[in-house]
Amino acid sequence: MRGVLGVLSLLIVVAVIGLLAKKQVGALPGAGIASGTSVNGSVPVVNPQQQSQQLQKHVKRSVEDAMKQARPEVEDK
Repeated sequence: MRGVLGVLSLLIVVAVIGLLAKKQVGALPGAGIASGTSVNGSVPVVNPQQQSQQLQKHVKRSVEDAMKQARPEVEDK
């Protein structure tokens, strides 16, 4: 009996979390629109490999730009 109640309570908790997650995803702007597209269709659909490569290039460029910036001098007292 105790095991059944434990499993039942876990199922209820998972259902509540699922409903909350569904509600949060529905609240995101652009929910329901396919990945890589915009409302007016101006952005072409990109496959996951191309999207990953674009993200890698963006991160690499950001890191390189950050490395080029001079660090401020800190004077010891």
